[in-house]
Amino acid sequence: MISRRQLWALLALTLMWGVNWPMMKLSLQQLSPLYFRASTMLLGAAWLFVYVAAKGERMWPVGREWRTIAWLGLPNVLGWHTLSIFGVQELASGRAAILGFTMPIFTVLLGAAFFGERITPRVRLAVISVSVAIALLLWHELLSLTGRPAGIAWMLGAAVSWALGTLLFRRAHLTLSPLVVTVWMLLLGSAVVWVLALSLEPLPQPTRFSLPMWLSLAYGVVINYGFAQLIWFGMARNLPPATSAMSVMAIPLVGTLSATLIVGEVPHWQDWLAMGFVMVAIASVLLPPRNRAAQ
Repeated sequence: MISRRQLWALLALTLMWGVNWPMMKLSLQQLSPLYFRASTMLLGAAWLFVYVAAKGERMWPVGREWRTIAWLGLPNVLGWHTLSIFGVQELASGRAAILGFTMPIFTVLLGAAFFGERITPRVRLAVISVSVAIALLLWHELLSLTGRPAGIAWMLGAAVSWALGTLLFRRAHLTLSPLVVTVWMLLLGSAVVWVLALSLEPLPQPTRFSLPMWLSLAYGVVINYGFAQLIWFGMARNLPPATSAMSVMAIPLVGTLSATLIVGEVPHWQDWLAMGFVMVAIASVLLPPRNRAAQ
């Protein structure tokens, strides 16, 4: 069981990360993807750094920790955050969220392929469910005159990167707290994304940004890279596995529903059906077996 305070915090976290998908889509109407990601990531990580340092955490890596953080940042930041923003640019934000949260299934599959983790019948069910979901979304994109099947490739690449990063993070040997490591991954990653943005994209014109645009940027900095991270790291170690799984499963649903209000996207029947299959897949790999949950 979880406390009422944890329940409200988990609800807030699910809403924050779910609404973030259409908010990103809103930002991309007036800002190119790399500049969006570079600016929100840098500013969000900067205020997180100040907040966490004020709490008395050891903030500065030593020795080989720098190399480990940089290595972890490749899949967790450059892989997930960069590939996913290109996916959001190409796809409806709700559809991008559905594909992004296939990550738990790829985590299990990569763990089995490279770290000797066991493939169970529940994992096989998850793989089948995710395959059906991807096929449904690909089917709609290919049938649509304005379809962007490349966006599906971006999002699947992002999900695989996040999954690999999660496995590496679990096995890393660091004396810093996970939140501090995340802050440094974001800071170092944002520096790389800034270089890419300056090299590949035209300079943005902030004077032309609308009020909704500024609000969406503020959301990315303060909420997505700020409060949501603090809530997650403050709760993650104490949440039961089933509760964490339910939160992950609800994020694509929140993203799809909120996208209708924020950016006017109307989900198709393929989206709803694909979401159902992804939820089944996430439940298969994250929810504990009944006999273990009852112990």
